[in-house]
Amino acid sequence: MDDHKEKEKEHTGGNPDVPEEEEEDEEAKRAVLLGPQVPLKEQLELDKDDESLRRWKEQLLGQVDTEKLGETAEPEVKVLNLTILSPDRPDLVLPIPFVADEKGYAFALKDGSTYSFRFSFIVSNNIVSGLKYTNTVWKTGVRVENQKMMLGTFSPQAEPYTYAGEEETTPAGMFARGSYSAKLKFVDDDGKVYLEMSYYFEIRKDWPTFQ
Repeated sequence: MDDHKEKEKEHTGGNPDVPEEEEEDEEAKRAVLLGPQVPLKEQLELDKDDESLRRWKEQLLGQVDTEKLGETAEPEVKVLNLTILSPDRPDLVLPIPFVADEKGYAFALKDGSTYSFRFSFIVSNNIVSGLKYTNTVWKTGVRVENQKMMLGTFSPQAEPYTYAGEEETTPAGMFARGSYSAKLKFVDDDGKVYLEMSYYFEIRKDWPTFQ
C-alpha cells in the first residue's frame, strides 16, 4: 500500500475571518470528480486473462480475500480507537467514539509532556483512495492547532491498519492549562467522510491519577 504521508500543521490562532466551514467548502470545491466506482470483486474479474495486469493488481491489493468482498462499490473505513502514548506512562487506549468523564473530557494531558497518537482503522468493501485526517483544536474559542495528515491509499483487509503520529509536546505553563475543544475528521479523496467527531480534553499541571 501507499505509505506516503504528508503533514501540514499550524500552531497559530488561525484566521478569525474564515470560518472552518468555509475552509472545508473550499477543499470540497477542489476535489476531483472521478468516474463511477466499480465493486472491487468486479474489478478483479476484469481482464483476468491479462497476466501483466493480474500481477499489477496483486501487487496493488496484496492479500485480499475475494470471498469476503462486498458487492458495493463504496469503500468503508471504520476508525476503531485512538491510543495516547507518553514515555513512562501506560498506553491509554480510547475506543471511538470517545466516552467522556464526569467533567466532559475524553482525556487529559500533562502540560509540557511528550506524547504521540496512534490510530487503528479497518478498510472494507473497496479500495479507499487518499485517506486523510484532520484534527482542529480550539482554546476559549481561538483556534490553536490545525493538523492535516495524508495517510494514503488502502485496500480492504480483515486486519486493522495502524497509523502512528509524530511525537509532540503539549504547551507548558499556567496559561496553557485548561479546557480545549477539538474536531476529528477522516475523509477520502472523493470527499466521503468516514468519521467526524467533536470532543473536549484537558491540559493539567499533573497527569491524572487514573485515566
